[in-house]
Amino acid sequence: MALIVHKYGGTSMGSTERIKNVARRVAKWHDAGHQIIVVPSAMSGETNRLIGLAKEVMGQPDPRELDMIAATGEQVSVGLLSMALLAIGKKAISYAGWQVPIKTDSAFNKARIQSIDDVKVRRDLDAGKIVIIAGFQGVDVDGNIATLGRGGSDTSAVAVAVAMQASECLIFTDVDGVYTTDPRVVPEARRLKTVTFEEMLELASLGSKVLQIRSVEFAGNYRMPTRVLSSLTDPMIPLEIEANSGTLISFEEDTHMEQAVISGIAFSRDEAKITVLGVPDKPGIAYQILGPIADANIEVDMIIQNQSVEGKTDFTFTVLRNDHAKAMDVLNKSVKAHIGAASIVGDTKVSKVSVVGVGMRSHVGIASQMFRTLSEEGINIQMISTSEIKISVLIDEKYMELAVRALHKTFNLENA
Repeated sequence: MALIVHKYGGTSMGSTERIKNVARRVAKWHDAGHQIIVVPSAMSGETNRLIGLAKEVMGQPDPRELDMIAATGEQVSVGLLSMALLAIGKKAISYAGWQVPIKTDSAFNKARIQSIDDVKVRRDLDAGKIVIIAGFQGVDVDGNIATLGRGGSDTSAVAVAVAMQASECLIFTDVDGVYTTDPRVVPEARRLKTVTFEEMLELASLGSKVLQIRSVEFAGNYRMPTRVLSSLTDPMIPLEIEANSGTLISFEEDTHMEQAVISGIAFSRDEAKITVLGVPDKPGIAYQILGPIADANIEVDMIIQNQSVEGKTDFTFTVLRNDHAKAMDVLNKSVKAHIGAASIVGDTKVSKVSVVGVGMRSHVGIASQMFRTLSEEGINIQMISTSEIKISVLIDEKYMELAVRALHKTFNLENA
């Protein structure tokens, strides 16, 4: 049979009863003849608790020591899950990231995986054991524990699946797949049976919280079929049903791109807009504005530079809402006077709405259809950005849910 990697999120591991359910589900797959590796997250809320403790001791925790603390949440999870499996008669063994080892760089709190040693894990699998590996963590060249950043267990699972040449990586979470949009905003939202890596990457980067962005990049780069499915169903649901449930994230050639031009509507409330008014329209002005922003480790998303009028132009860009105050401070202190800007204004009451679909490559008129829908709802577009398979607009945040519902209906996503 196949080698399968299971990943379980914090909600799935949220109590000892849920951990026992995970064990029963894993045992079911193992009983069917599959070799199974499990990558669990820390129990729900545990990482936040650990980070909170660190901040009580040190306002700005030392990154290395913070990783020592934060990594323990997943180590508790793997030990509990291994014991739950042993208690029902399965052979199981747990490993922390450094024991495999999963080797990373030394960028504490946001490390990147460099390699995974598969020798020990393959030996255990060949011996009939279920192997449980702590997600979110690895070890650097100096033997220091390094974590991958929030949501890093998704990336760990996909990386392990790639290193072990698994048939599929199953991401068990508290939702039953990827939807055309958030069902809390559009009750008619429909679960997608398949979505391409490109579409999933766009959806994840544009606000969908189902998967961590780096895990989707990893899966796409190494062509690892990845399925999102629910862990909150009956753990003893027949395997043939569960194996085909949820949403399969796969390759474009495996999907029916002609059947649905648009796959989903993504949105983000976490947006802020900044406009630098009356700057000289000359070479290098964009760098002079955005260089200090990058140096402050602030991520920029949408960018617009207006047409020059009498040698002056306005330059507008968006940042995460939490970075708005910091970005304004950087611009007012080190940019405004230097470039001779008339003024700098910010707006934190904006949201981004995006339509995503690989079918855009073979269909025209998607942008005009989107813009007409927003116009008919009286929604003004403040900024626009596009790629081959997505169109994003920035709008007033009070119209965000209206825009999502209208676009979902326009592109007939509830019936596609």
